[in-house]
Amino acid sequence: MLSFLYARQSGLDDPVRLRRAESTRRVLSLELNHNRDVDRIHGNGINTLDIEVIDGRYMLSGGSDGIIVIYDLENNSKKSQYTCKAICTVGRSSRHVHKFSVETVQWYPHDTGMFVSSSFDKTMKVWDTETLKPAEEFQFDGNVYCHHMSLVARKHSLVAVGTKDPKVQLCDLKSGSRIHILQGHRGEILSVRWSPRYDHILATASTDSRVRIWDVRRASGSLFTLDQHNGDKSKASSEAVNTAHNGRVNGLCFTADGLHLLTTGTDDRMRLWNSATGENTLVNYGKVVNESRKGLKFTVSRGCSPEFVFVPCGSSVAVYGLHSGELITMLRGHYNNVDCCEFHPDYQELYSGGKDCNILAWVPVLRKPDIEDDETNSKRGGTQAAINPAFEDAWSSDED
Repeated sequence: MLSFLYARQSGLDDPVRLRRAESTRRVLSLELNHNRDVDRIHGNGINTLDIEVIDGRYMLSGGSDGIIVIYDLENNSKKSQYTCKAICTVGRSSRHVHKFSVETVQWYPHDTGMFVSSSFDKTMKVWDTETLKPAEEFQFDGNVYCHHMSLVARKHSLVAVGTKDPKVQLCDLKSGSRIHILQGHRGEILSVRWSPRYDHILATASTDSRVRIWDVRRASGSLFTLDQHNGDKSKASSEAVNTAHNGRVNGLCFTADGLHLLTTGTDDRMRLWNSATGENTLVNYGKVVNESRKGLKFTVSRGCSPEFVFVPCGSSVAVYGLHSGELITMLRGHYNNVDCCEFHPDYQELYSGGKDCNILAWVPVLRKPDIEDDETNSKRGGTQAAINPAFEDAWSSDED
């Protein structure tokens, strides 16, 4: 650690190196925090979590019981052992509550005064955080599996919605109406994701085994369909041509820079794609057990070198190296299947929710003080220390 500080202080290295190295070390040391509880409010499984990006303080959860909860993640007690309190709940006593399972919740990206939820009751609701009443409600013909708002859009306020219908719906928050549909899939839409790099690029995943990339400015339809065989028809059966997986595709996640897209399928595979070209990078993650019949909510780290992927896997969360495909560790603590996880980039923490009705907090282990290296210390006037191996790995990978 001190070697990084010395290099930073001396101007020998970019300050980003130090931040990335420490972020990487923190992710590699994640463990279940027994001193931090999250209020247990849901009476059924937790399907979705979202942490707002404005302050990084408030977290939404949605469950199979139709309930939506807002938690305050801040430690107001200043004690080492504390509980993240539920400060607002849209519970069964509210006449506005979803009648069936809430599948997705998301904060409005530019303001914590609003959030959006979608449910198996065939509705998507836009909520006023202050009053906990819907400011807008969109009705659909079938179950709503997912929705997503762009984190970077300034020119539009579109919400992409995936339902039982093969058509992807685009809803405009400004006008309160459905303004466009995207046609091309032949099955239910289980996941939708806007690119964090371009506000007009959208990825959609379906039960038809396909992932399509769209430019919503174009009327002609999708830009391209992801092909697991990269166009090599000799490796694909006639049914598998232009398919991303050999089964339902139920999970999508862009990397923070938007350059790559991760997909998960019920063929127990996870794939990494170049989001600009649609090329399968052929990173081998091995068998990634995926038993979810609905959308799988997984996430990617931000600010690390290398980056990591967190994927619900049975009653655990599997942590993979994004570009290496290596299984780094399994985070075990739930008593039943995990359905969602959310990464907190400000503190390199992870929150996971499962069918056991629990939300668990995975927190980095505090770094032990560096042991001073007498020889190096004497050369640099007492300012240098032995390099922590985790930092050394991050440093070398960053140089590569």
